[in-house]
Amino acid sequence: MKNPAILALSLCAVALFAASCKSQESAYRQAYERARAQEMNKPTQTVTIIPQNTQPQPTQPAPVPQPAAPVVQSTVVVEEENTPVRTIQGEKRIIDGEPLKAFSVVVGSFVNETNARGMMNTLRNRGYAARVMKTNENINGHTGWYRVVASSFSTKSQAVQSKNTLRDSYPGAWILGN
Repeated sequence: MKNPAILALSLCAVALFAASCKSQESAYRQAYERARAQEMNKPTQTVTIIPQNTQPQPTQPAPVPQPAAPVVQSTVVVEEENTPVRTIQGEKRIIDGEPLKAFSVVVGSFVNETNARGMMNTLRNRGYAARVMKTNENINGHTGWYRVVASSFSTKSQAVQSKNTLRDSYPGAWILGN
């Protein structure tokens, strides 16, 4: 008689414990939204590119006026001056991929090499020259991080442009200076 009561009591305790350990997803989402709003409120320079029409238009008079061809506008946000460049102190070496140039776009950081290689392969399948870099950094009690670099450039402006392109898929992307 005692064993079923103890079993029932322990099942209730486990159920109560599991219900109290809910994920903090909403807190993470709120923090992400705040960071995103701060990033969007940074002063930026907007450049509008209007392509020229390379096809000659017929000059014959028409009885009914033709509507003008729509102007395609593409907005490129340039925030090179405001984009921070991080550096990594200590040893860093490429595990898989080409050597790094002066500025690199880092899209992932892992303690596990397998996870880093998985993200690298995903980026390579999307056409990026991704690589994995191992560092000896100590962050949150873990030493030795695998950084996934999506692309590497000789100028900061190219790296910022690539980071902006990757921003939707990898909102935490950042620029590494070598």
